[in-house]
Amino acid sequence: MALNLNKDLKMYYSIKEVAKEIGVTETTLRYWETVFPQVSPYKGANGVRRYTKDDIKTLRTVYHLVKERGLTLSGAKKQFKAGGPKESAETNSEVIDRLKAVKEELLALKEQLDII
Repeated sequence: MALNLNKDLKMYYSIKEVAKEIGVTETTLRYWETVFPQVSPYKGANGVRRYTKDDIKTLRTVYHLVKERGLTLSGAKKQFKAGGPKESAETNSEVIDRLKAVKEELLALKEQLDII
């Protein structure tokens, strides 16, 4: 998998892109919006959601707390209100994402070496 440098140039992401990147359904993202006021994507006049990088970062934190650490939604909401553990969860989430990207790169290299 090659690094997509143009991805950093984007300001807004569709719900489909965000759902795919985080690994949840679009319905889950819509529901998390109702539970976590910190997730507030821009909605155009036609109701189409546009997520910023900050929204995606917050959603990654929610994903980490709920899916990886196994907290309930109310437990994750309390973590956000407390503030302190949120930074820790964001850092863990970022590290996990980087490790997953490195794993994908290594697997791609291994496939290329197996061909040779």
